This record gives sequence, structure tokens and C-alpha cells, in this order.
Amino acid sequence: MPETLTITQVAAHLGLDPDTLRYYERHGVVPAPPRDHAGHRSYQPGDVHLLEVLMHLKDTGMPLAQIAQFTAWVAQDPDGVPERLALLQEHRTHVIDQITTWQHSLDVIDQKIRDYTQRLATHQSH
Repeated sequence: MPETLTITQVAAHLGLDPDTLRYYERHGVVPAPPRDHAGHRSYQPGDVHLLEVLMHLKDTGMPLAQIAQFTAWVAQDPDGVPERLALLQEHRTHVIDQITTWQHSLDVIDQKIRDYTQRLATHQSH
């Protein structure tokens, strides 16, 4: 990874549109990166890592308001972790519950696939 990245490069890396990244920045969901001498956003590897973490939180269903709170806590005290830890532990429980629900749903879907496959095989053999 280059030493610094543009918003276009970071957005592509994250699978986002640059306007989405700007929107998140304006609403405090992600921190504003430093700007270069021309006023363009200049992302460092640490900035990108934090954005990756935040996008994983989003992808696993954390509401944007909670992600913004997490971001605010990082900005207020980069070394202070109790609040962030509690938020992540709570979210982890939510993710595990979601995985359990999805696994059950997948089991039902797999059973229906087996049922329909068997029906087709039986129907075709007659």
C-alpha cells in the first residue's frame, strides 16, 4: 500500500463510492482524514485500517449512529478503550445471534433443496 492514498483509492479499496465516504465523513461516522497542501484528503495506512474496521462494523449491522459514537471515542482519546470495548462486546453478541439465526435459516433452505431435489429425482424416474 502506498504511503498515502486519495479518497478515490480508499473508496475503491473499501468497495464504496467516494461520495459515500464523504457522506460518512460529514455525518461523523468516519473521521476526517488530514489534507495535503492542495486541500485534498490524504489517507495514511492507519486511517485506512480504522475505516476498514468501521466498515466491518457497518457490514455486520451496527447502526451508523453507534459507529459515529465509536469514531468520536477514538477521536476523544485514542488510548481510552473501555467504552469502545463495551460497544464491541455488545455488537459481537449481536453478530453471534445473527449468525445463529442465519445458520438456522440456511439449514431450512438446505433441507428444502434436498426435498425438492428428491422430488425431482422421484418424478423423473417414473
